[in-house]
Amino acid sequence: MASTSLRKTSSTSKEVATSKGWSLEQDLLRFVASQDVTSSSRKTYLRSVRQFFRWVDGKGYPLASLTRAEVLQYREELLAKGMSSLSVGGYLTSVRRFYAWAEGEKIYPNIARDIKGPKRKQQFRKQALTAAKAKEVLSYQDGQALRDHAILNLLLRTGLRTIEVVRANVEDVTSKSGTRVLLVHGKGRSEKDQFVILTDTAYRPIADYLASRSKVKAGEPLFTSASNNSKGGRLTTRTVSGIAKKSLRSVGLDSREYTAHSLRHTTAVTIMRNGGSIEETQHVLRHSSPATTQIYTATIKEELRLRNSTESLLDRAYA
Repeated sequence: MASTSLRKTSSTSKEVATSKGWSLEQDLLRFVASQDVTSSSRKTYLRSVRQFFRWVDGKGYPLASLTRAEVLQYREELLAKGMSSLSVGGYLTSVRRFYAWAEGEKIYPNIARDIKGPKRKQQFRKQALTAAKAKEVLSYQDGQALRDHAILNLLLRTGLRTIEVVRANVEDVTSKSGTRVLLVHGKGRSEKDQFVILTDTAYRPIADYLASRSKVKAGEPLFTSASNNSKGGRLTTRTVSGIAKKSLRSVGLDSREYTAHSLRHTTAVTIMRNGGSIEETQHVLRHSSPATTQIYTATIKEELRLRNSTESLLDRAYA
C-alpha cells in the first residue's frame, strides 16, 4: 500500500490525477525524459510501461494499492500468452525502472524492486544455417534485386543486425588504415563508433547496387526503399527482415526458427566452425562481453553431439 508521504491517487488509471494536477501520462513522460538512454530506448520504456498500466486498468486495480504481487501476476500472464522470456524480461525492465524513478519522486513505492525476469535458456532459439544453405542464400538470384542480394550478402558476411543495416549511410563505407570498413551505429549506442570489415566479396554486391542508383550522395541511406510510398527513403527493419525471410523460404527454410537473426547467428557459428575463437567472433559481432558470444557455442556443441552420438556406441556394443 502506498505510504502517506506518497502521492494519493484515485481508484484506477483512467481516473488518476494528483494533488499537483499531474496525470499518470505526464508522470510517464517525465520518467522517460529523465532516463539517460537513447531516444529509441526512451520510446521502448514508454511503450512498455504504458502497456503495464493498460493491463492494470483492465484488471481494475487501484494504482495506489498495487503491490509486488500484481507485478508478479503481470509477468506470469505475459508468459502465459506465449511471449518469449526475452520479451517479458524487457517489459519488466521498463516497469522496474519506472517504479525506481517513481519512488525517488515520492509518487509510488517501488513495488517492482528486485523482481526478476524469467530465466532464459542459454542458447538461441533461431537456427544457424548450414554452410550449404548459406551458400544457397548467397547464390540465390531468381530475379532478386541487386539491393536485396547486397543486403543478404552483407548480413551473412558481417553479422550485422537489421537495425544496423537500416542505419547505414553511403558515407559509412570508408577505410581504416587502408582496410575497407563499414561504420556501424550499433545497438544501444549513440554514435557510429563500431565497424565491420568489408572484404571484396562483402563489398562487391554493394558497389554493384550503388552503381545502379543515380547520383548517390554521401548522406543518403546505404540501402533505400523502392516502394511507391517511400521511394528513395530509408528502409525499415521490417523490410530487411522480410528480405531475409523471403530468401530463407526460397532455399527451403520456412519455419519460425529461421529469421533475419538466423543470418547473424550463422555468421557467428560459421566463424567458430572454421576455427575462429570466441574473442574473434566477439569482435565481429561487437558484443561488449564475451559471455554473450559464449552462448553461440551451444550450437557447435549440439552439432558435435549429433555428428558423434554416444548412442551409436550402444548399437556397436549390441551388434
